[in-house]
Amino acid sequence: MHIGIPRERLSGEARVAATPETVRKYLANKHTVVVEQGAGIAAHYPDAAYAEAGAQLGDAAQALGADIVLKVRAPDAQERQHIKPGALLVGMLDPFDAAGIAALAQTGVTAFALEAAPRITRAQSLDVLSSQANLAGYKAVLLAANQYGRLIPMMMTAAGTLKAARVVVLGAGVAGLQAIATAKRLGAVVEASDVRPAAKEQIESLGAKFIDVPFETDEERDIAQGIGGYARPMPASWMTRQALLVAERCRQADIVISTALIPGRPAPVLISAETVQAMKPGSVIVDLAVERGGNCPLSEKDKVVEKHGVTLIGYSNLPAMVATDASALYARNVLDFMKLIANADGQLAIQQEDEIITACLMCADGKVIRSA
Repeated sequence: MHIGIPRERLSGEARVAATPETVRKYLANKHTVVVEQGAGIAAHYPDAAYAEAGAQLGDAAQALGADIVLKVRAPDAQERQHIKPGALLVGMLDPFDAAGIAALAQTGVTAFALEAAPRITRAQSLDVLSSQANLAGYKAVLLAANQYGRLIPMMMTAAGTLKAARVVVLGAGVAGLQAIATAKRLGAVVEASDVRPAAKEQIESLGAKFIDVPFETDEERDIAQGIGGYARPMPASWMTRQALLVAERCRQADIVISTALIPGRPAPVLISAETVQAMKPGSVIVDLAVERGGNCPLSEKDKVVEKHGVTLIGYSNLPAMVATDASALYARNVLDFMKLIANADGQLAIQQEDEIITACLMCADGKVIRSA
């Protein structure tokens, strides 16, 4: 099959869907690969590296006009014009963007959204949400440390002792757990909160203290188990109790990393404006949920702002800030997905009954297959 790797055109998107490493593997499987010139520059993969790996270098129309198009983000209207009917598109297409998926269906493309892959053991190697969230959690702590006007670790000097920073992490999914681990490595005192009871053991295994919000009913406990590794909306009574406890911890914190998301829904508000106002001057909040509305109503998308003496970091695409490694991980995720739609001889061989394929398939033959 003929595989195309176009340059990402979304503002701030520095990642690329294939690296020279994965290009070599596609070629070994008898595919041909065309990479748009400059596609990997922002991620520090020069054209010469792709050419050395055996890829052809072309323009956008050639990359988007391939049999299989590999992207990081969904194509825009201009890009969709170059994708031919019947082609396969693989990328992070946002399965909850009904209008975007419908627009893709109109092109006649067969589109696979990798974020929709089920949370099962067999799909771990192509779990793009985990690979990218892991990097986001790491980068969030570094951004906070850069904005924070003091040191993270405790430091004993001849002039006196500096206390360790107190870090609170809200949401202990992949990003949250990496944020905990990174903050601990930097020497912070870390506390973390999550709806799911199973997160307690993971949080404590990383050396952080679990902020426990007790369940008062069996209904609360059942909902807290989540679905497929994701949290579910909790009852209002539990949210009220959590809000009080989180507000207390945030007032004491120096840095808050907020990562709470519920698929297909606006991000839950965990840090109120009143809580921000009560926080210590110089405190920092990194809101990783800002793309879905944010865990704090004062966060502003893709901006760093100061409100009530607190710095709020609202960057919506942290993985793109570490684009070289983010691209390497993402490209390997895509490579593993490709094994489900093409055989070792380079021929299309979609495993129609495969549960991963079924979950990721968004549209085909001009029709929307799955509507989130």
